[in-house]
Amino acid sequence: MSTTFSGIKPDLNNLPVDAPEADRMRALIETISAYIEYFHGGSVKMESYTDGVLKIQMAGACLGCPLSTETLHGWVEGTVRQFFPELKDVVAA
Repeated sequence: MSTTFSGIKPDLNNLPVDAPEADRMRALIETISAYIEYFHGGSVKMESYTDGVLKIQMAGACLGCPLSTETLHGWVEGTVRQFFPELKDVVAA
């Protein structure tokens, strides 16, 4: 599964450079979720980001989907690592 957005680039420019890391992370997850919802009918929501661990809640078509693990680790984790290389882990809530 690709970790890029097929022409859609997450836009974090509307956040101040000194915005808290969790706010920047939440904005990125909302962008990823919009893509997943538009193209696949599922969604992801950031539950928390603490000590380098991102906790994600999956919803919509992602619930019960046999590819939800690929979505979580391929799309979400792969994309987030491009913006937050210090990310330690992504886990499902």
